[in-house]
Amino acid sequence: MSTRLFQAYVMVDWSAAAKPTSGADSIWIGVLKRNVRFQMAFEAHNPATRSQAEQMLEGILEDLRRKRERVLVGFDFPLNFPRGTAAALKLDGEPWRAMLDFVAKEMKDKPDNTNNRFQVGAKINRLMTGEAFPFWGAPARDEQTMLSAKRVREHGESDLPEFRLTEEATKGPSSIWKLYYQGSVGGQALTGMPVIKRLHEKRAAKLWPFETGWMPLTPADLDGVEAVFAEIYPSLFATAPKAGEIKDQTQVRGACERFHALDEKGQLGALFGPAKDDARRVVVEREEGWILGVNP
Repeated sequence: MSTRLFQAYVMVDWSAAAKPTSGADSIWIGVLKRNVRFQMAFEAHNPATRSQAEQMLEGILEDLRRKRERVLVGFDFPLNFPRGTAAALKLDGEPWRAMLDFVAKEMKDKPDNTNNRFQVGAKINRLMTGEAFPFWGAPARDEQTMLSAKRVREHGESDLPEFRLTEEATKGPSSIWKLYYQGSVGGQALTGMPVIKRLHEKRAAKLWPFETGWMPLTPADLDGVEAVFAEIYPSLFATAPKAGEIKDQTQVRGACERFHALDEKGQLGALFGPAKDDARRVVVEREEGWILGVNP
């Protein structure tokens, strides 16, 4: 009986680019799965647009479903927002699901990568605070009353948190409220969350930790599950580049190899939750999510 949770690993380095782009700072999809000789083999894909990336992921997941191989799918952006965001937007239901639905409804992302993320950020600011806060960052042409090119102020005690609990435990990731410039996590989340929602709805997939619980997983916990979608932070894993690889390509390969190696040793399941009960559990499971591999 195999103790492995997964038979394949797909890691996605996302991009909020506003035009088709490839190479550095674009979308990279790393896939580690069994080849025709039943050996684990890695391949990397570099689709130029988010639309192409979604179609590609659709095909990869469909292929693995046919082979009955369960897959861990990692995305390098937050799958949800800091605690209190759904309440500030007066959304009903489970906060994580309400935010996913809200973003998917508001975001318009065309096949050529043009998108309305700055308008969505401005709308969320208007609905929540009536000022250009907490979302910030935009090119000059997209600056507006409710969205400033530069950060307008620090987060105070009465504001929504700048960081989620997992980011506070990581020290490194940018805040989801940053919509533009290098490491614009907010742009990636707004353009990525609708894709995750659509991919998730088409198959027997679970969004971790919202649908699995923030707890260590065993193969029995995933019975009948085709895929688990999780948030990753590839910089957690130091990976030496191979000849000709660019940084993003190295990072998705490194994440695939790392999770596979842990799974082979029966140690991957432990990463899906804290070893003992944790006071942060309700916030992590209902609202914020967690980064796979970050120690609680």
